[in-house]
Parts: sequence; C-alpha cells; structure tokens
Amino acid sequence: MPVVSTKKIQRNKNWKVIIYGKAGVGKTTAAKFLKGKTLILPLDNSAKVLANEANIDLWKDPKFDTDDDNYFDREHPIESIVAFFNEINSGVTKLSNYNNLFIDNVSSFEDDWFVERGRKSKNGIANEIQDYGAWKNYFSRIMTSLYLLPNVNVVTTAWEEQRDLTTESGQTFNQYAPEIRDKVRDGLLGLADVVGRVFVNPKTGGRGAILEGNDAVYAKNRIDDRKFVPIEKLFGFGEPKDSEPQNSEGKNETTSTQSEKDGLK
Repeated sequence: MPVVSTKKIQRNKNWKVIIYGKAGVGKTTAAKFLKGKTLILPLDNSAKVLANEANIDLWKDPKFDTDDDNYFDREHPIESIVAFFNEINSGVTKLSNYNNLFIDNVSSFEDDWFVERGRKSKNGIANEIQDYGAWKNYFSRIMTSLYLLPNVNVVTTAWEEQRDLTTESGQTFNQYAPEIRDKVRDGLLGLADVVGRVFVNPKTGGRGAILEGNDAVYAKNRIDDRKFVPIEKLFGFGEPKDSEPQNSEGKNETTSTQSEKDGLK
C-alpha cells in the first residue's frame, strides 16, 4: 500500500474555493484577479463585466451561434452541462490550456434546474416530490466531477441567504451562507478548501472576502491563516503577507472593519 509524505502536499495548488454574496458585490469580477489562464462556465450568463479580459475565456454551448449573447442554455441546463462535460472529456475544450475553472454561479443553476424539471412535471409547472431527492444526487455528482478535473484550480460562486441555526444550548440565530438547498449545501462546502463571503464596505466602497466563520457568517480557510482579505488578493495563496493597510485615523483597515467581518452588523 503506497504511503505519501505530507511534505509533498501543496496547499496553494489545485485548490477549491467558493465565494458567495448578494448580487452586485463583485463575485464574477473576482475572476479577473486569478493568476494564469481562466475558463469560465457561465451558468447564469452574467459575464459581460469581464469584457476584454485577455486571460479569460467563456465556455459556450455549441448550440449557440458565435454572435449569440447566450453562452449557457438556462432553459435547458441539464443538456448544457452535459455538453460542457462532453467537450471537456473529448478534448474539444482543452482544460489543460487553463490554470483555473470559474463556475458562475450554482445558485442560478439550481433555480434553472428546478424550472426545467417543473416543465416536465404532470402539470408542466410545479415540481414533484421526487425532484428534490433527484437534485441532491444530481448536484453532488456534477460538483464532484467538476472538482475531480485534474490540474486546475476551481472557483465556484453562489448567491447568499440567511439560514436559521440552532446551537446545542438551544440558542437560535441567523447565519449568512451560500444560497443553495440545505440537502446539498453541506456536502458542497465540505469539498472546498476556502469558503468566503464577499461584501462591499459601505464606508469605503472596498470589496473584500470574509474567510473566518462565526455565528453570523459561514466561512472557512484551510489553505492559510488569512481571516479577511481584499477581493483582489483573495487568490494569493502562498504569497508573502503585505503589511495591513491603514485608514486615515492610523488604524489597521482589518481592525476598523470588524463589524463588516462579523456580517455587516
């Protein structure tokens, strides 16, 4: 039985990151801060903000013409995701040409999947009970396949929601977390090395990501010890730390924004 030394593990290679936040906080824009070449799987067709970025390509469903503004078929997401895997597995789209795969976003994909299943139901609108169990198995299989793609960093985006949690002592509270059904969310978060909540500082307009979880925010970081980071430095795993930026009062920026790190209380 082969044994591998932990000294050979590279934390800053082939990592899996999930970033989530409300619409407009800069989740898609974060792709421009990835190093190397990036392929985007545009599940919600919202990548116009990345226009003219030299190192970013968008995967396009072959059913669409080159000049069509659609990339992913949101009316038939099941067919479109199959087309993506077919092109990856056949070599039509060479993943080896890319350093990063950016999946944007899974909350949208979940909504579209249920809409498509609803169209196939008895009344053509409402989802049937078996759809919810089918989604759990389907989504887990899709994300596991994406995360097993070799030699590529994977970034996944999602919208945010507040979920109700109850502690062992019976205390209840609301926590920000990626917007996706509970049955699949925990499995997805468990696969990731880093989960960060993206937000905009209302005082400065700066965008950042919370990487340390608490009662108010779901987050984690098992690659390095950063707890909060400006969005443009989010993917700088293994880089030397810069000194903390100071605000006009001479306070460290990370200290002055403690309330934002705790969930914008």
